[in-house]
Amino acid sequence: MTTTVKGTTAQQDTNVIPFVPTGSFYFSHGIQAFQKRRFSAAVKWLKKAIEASPDEPLYPCQLSVVYTEVGSYHAANQVLTEVLAEHGKEYVDCYYLMANNYAHLGLLSDAKKYVDTYLEQPGDGEFEEAAKQLKEMLDSLEEEDEDDDWAFEDEDELLIYQETAFYHLEHEEWEYALSVLSEMMQLFPEFNIAKHKYAYALFMNGDQKEAIQFEQENLEKDSSNIHCHVNLATFYLKMGMANEATFHIERLLNVFPMHEQQKLAVAETLARAGYYKEAVERFRSLQDKQVVRRRVYYKWYSVSVYHTGNPSKALQLWEKGCKQFPKMSEEGGPWDVE
Repeated sequence: MTTTVKGTTAQQDTNVIPFVPTGSFYFSHGIQAFQKRRFSAAVKWLKKAIEASPDEPLYPCQLSVVYTEVGSYHAANQVLTEVLAEHGKEYVDCYYLMANNYAHLGLLSDAKKYVDTYLEQPGDGEFEEAAKQLKEMLDSLEEEDEDDDWAFEDEDELLIYQETAFYHLEHEEWEYALSVLSEMMQLFPEFNIAKHKYAYALFMNGDQKEAIQFEQENLEKDSSNIHCHVNLATFYLKMGMANEATFHIERLLNVFPMHEQQKLAVAETLARAGYYKEAVERFRSLQDKQVVRRRVYYKWYSVSVYHTGNPSKALQLWEKGCKQFPKMSEEGGPWDVE
């Protein structure tokens, strides 16, 4: 006859051995989740593995790989930086992984620095072949002229067309803008930004369906096209389709373009979407004088600064914008813009 005593501290002999999960236990579950592309679960398990075995560099490195897979390149590099700070050259693969992440972000000089560091290490690293291919790609990009969007930047005729188009766009003269951009597309077919500005003017002029279709078709050809994501995010936000816009905004959050016009476009879009803190960081990085004199710069930088707790600077930016673009004053102020 077995008696169960409640409310006492008496302990009975037992053959049951308590199970204490180890870092390797959590890590194996993280790998399984990763292989099944259950990335949220993989992150959870790998973080548990790191907590259980904080001195094991393999676990955070694998966590960085998961972050890279989902496009969180900055988060990945933050983890890898911590591994390098703790373990130094004992875990040289971090240099390649960081180079790969910087390449994805478009920060090519940083990517080149880290891939060179990786290849300078003695011995054959696990990623040596991939690193050599990455270095070849970075070297070839360095040798090439700037991309097609900017290949004609020094040509006077193109600059005249470009400034004329921007003037009409910033003054919301959509039909004039469409006319100028149409000519640009014929005269400079490789100047791709004109096509996306044309789509934007088309949308603002009322041809929403055609503009969206144009950008969707372009995105199918190049899923990383910044201008497509900028325009589609803007179109959907203006149509009140927040869920559709989110897909494109998430892509832009992980993109850091090299060209000033693209930087401005991303900053403006993030501000439109309410990512004010992120937008302020992007606006602060702008240096080109032509870019920082655009209407959208004054307007959306002002809005972003206002919503991040600096109303005096927001008002200063807004007033500068109104001086150059009087129509801005009709919009009230940065607190009124939705």
